[in-house]
Amino acid sequence: MKGVLDLLRRTSPVEDDKTDSVLFTSAFADQGVDPSMLVPWESRANEVGAKRVPATRGIGVLQALWAKDKYMSRLDSAAVKRLEGFFDFAVVEADRDVIRQDEYGNFMVVLLTGTMAVDRIQPWGEQLRLTEARPGDILGEMSLLDSGKRFSHCTTLTECEIAVLGTQAMDEMMDREPQLAAALVALLARKLSTRLRVVGARLSDRQH
Repeated sequence: MKGVLDLLRRTSPVEDDKTDSVLFTSAFADQGVDPSMLVPWESRANEVGAKRVPATRGIGVLQALWAKDKYMSRLDSAAVKRLEGFFDFAVVEADRDVIRQDEYGNFMVVLLTGTMAVDRIQPWGEQLRLTEARPGDILGEMSLLDSGKRFSHCTTLTECEIAVLGTQAMDEMMDREPQLAAALVALLARKLSTRLRVVGARLSDRQH
């Protein structure tokens, strides 16, 4: 979380330092992750046979979902609309692995329609179903924010429409829409913190 706070402090709409424009794309390398170890959305999209969804449809669904979300509703409709140019929108068939545990992935996913299973393989081999993600849920943002390995495995249970935001798009947003980017990162961090507290409590209960 310290890295997120440092990131927000460095974001300014009048900042001329161009190093800010590669905060996310360079973060994995800064953590010692070789580029060959990364699994970008383009590779995963080809692997799972994802098909593009028109951006106008995708952003419309995203606006409707986030308007009902405790945290993301703090981004007004106009702000969410401006995100359209930074997200990729796609549809993925059932029984496809969108995110895999312990890989390095430089993108996050917002579930627009359908259901995804979120599972974690415990160190002793047990597969634990953490949750079943529903429309509006955000997946994979932890790796996007801290450049670490994926915490869980996310598999489509039904056909799913998704919105995808990668590190390059985040850097473009930092450069072109710094206030929007800072607001989005802050809201993602709050949402992630809340979810990790719930997951941590559940994992702790399973060990007793």
